[in-house]
Amino acid sequence: MNVFEITTQEDLQREFDIRMKVFVEEQKVPKEEEIDAYDHLDGECYHYLVTTDDNKAIGTGRVRLVDGVGKLQRVAVLEEYRSYGIGRIIIQALEDKAKELGAPKVKLDGQLQAKGFYEKLGYEVKSDIFLDAGIEHVLMVKTFA
Repeated sequence: MNVFEITTQEDLQREFDIRMKVFVEEQKVPKEEEIDAYDHLDGECYHYLVTTDDNKAIGTGRVRLVDGVGKLQRVAVLEEYRSYGIGRIIIQALEDKAKELGAPKVKLDGQLQAKGFYEKLGYEVKSDIFLDAGIEHVLMVKTFA
């Protein structure tokens, strides 16, 4: 497996393809809600891609600073690769970037069904359940030691 920061439009499109499959097709998020103002390569938001050794794009995520805190977003892994630790690889890469940018902690709006996954990685629930794109979420935070 390889994880790297996206620097080309071609790889950004590969990220979008994963997100369309996971969020729009599987989870029925409206396409117009999935792509947003941070979906470009300008240094405001950092996008990551995980590929197999034969360069198949299988997972993605992005991070940006919001009030000095790293905000992890759009973490997605293709269904057939979800039991191989790809999500953990993505989260680690996003956390490392947030630390590099000087963030003392990170936060994310985690889907309720993924709460246990994030808790295993050190995240704590900091909100009641709320809906985003019709899916139950909770705000989760991890402070760096």
